Amino acid sequence: MMRSRRGVLRTSAAAAVGVGALGVVGAAALRGESGHGKWTPAHLRGAVPLPYAQVVSLDLATSEKHRVDALRAACRSVAAADGGHTAAWMALGADGFPQVADAPRQLKRMPTFAGDVLDPAQSHGDLLLHITGTSARAVSDATGRTLRALPQWDVRWRPDGHRPENHTEQGRGLARNPFHFAEGYGNPDTPTETTERATIKAGQGEPVWAVGGSYQVIRIIRLATNFWDRDTVHQQERIIGRRRDGRWLDGTPSTEQPAFGADPQGKITPLDSHVRKATPDRRNPPPLVRRGYNYQRAADDQGLIFSCFQRDLAHGFEAVQHRLQGEAMAKYTLTVGGGYFFVPPPGENWLQALA
Repeated sequence: MMRSRRGVLRTSAAAAVGVGALGVVGAAALRGESGHGKWTPAHLRGAVPLPYAQVVSLDLATSEKHRVDALRAACRSVAAADGGHTAAWMALGADGFPQVADAPRQLKRMPTFAGDVLDPAQSHGDLLLHITGTSARAVSDATGRTLRALPQWDVRWRPDGHRPENHTEQGRGLARNPFHFAEGYGNPDTPTETTERATIKAGQGEPVWAVGGSYQVIRIIRLATNFWDRDTVHQQERIIGRRRDGRWLDGTPSTEQPAFGADPQGKITPLDSHVRKATPDRRNPPPLVRRGYNYQRAADDQGLIFSCFQRDLAHGFEAVQHRLQGEAMAKYTLTVGGGYFFVPPPGENWLQALA
């Protein structure tokens, strides 16, 4: 008898350091050194994110009238964490903006998608701190110092992440996920394309102050690793739609596009495989950039801190998420938390616009 997906997830178990991403509100940002190659926002710099991270969601603990001052303090505290062995940025949730502010037009609380079981204690938040580093200790110390400097904020949720086998391949940052497959092949292979996918432009209908920012999606995805590991490697590869080494199932190298058009019935790459559902036309990849981490809180609670950035939520993450309905991998995964956030543009001018 087939065990339920939720039952499986309850009972199952789930580095090279590149240039990395430097803080979106770092010291250079506070000096206004943005654009023209002087400085790139944290979430977009470098193909390979630093290998360790803490993602901290917070709620404002003071009154609404002090929100802008609290955000300004958060900017400066995160800037202090950006440098040396760590890098940091911040993002705002839908409830993180002052009530009178002109907020990003697509920002809202992350909805529940098919198959999600969102835990309120692991979802949403007014403010997101994303601190990465070369070691778990460096990240923990930087996060602790940052939070001690922010008494106006209460921690809502706080997972630790890491990127096993973190490295660059053909311009893309890759890491090994708990299902033993490489993550990151779908990312752009140039800084120009990374910026194009992730950065809001003028003329999108967004507030003027938001130009240069990004929408960030976090998904805490619990993986049924014990259940997954009972399948053969061949079965796993057909569920994913790639070989473990990144090659496509039709033999195409990982850096080239597979011939899905020559396999209309899905005999080689199943129609319900993850990669085929997510991007049926490989010539038109989703306009987003992934920067995810693995997490492990217990033997039976491990998975992914999925993170992606885009300039348009509807055409980026949400379009992919809707296409994934009915994928073969669904019975091995359960999204239990996360949220939608907005990474502001460099500098502090955006705070003046919200005052």
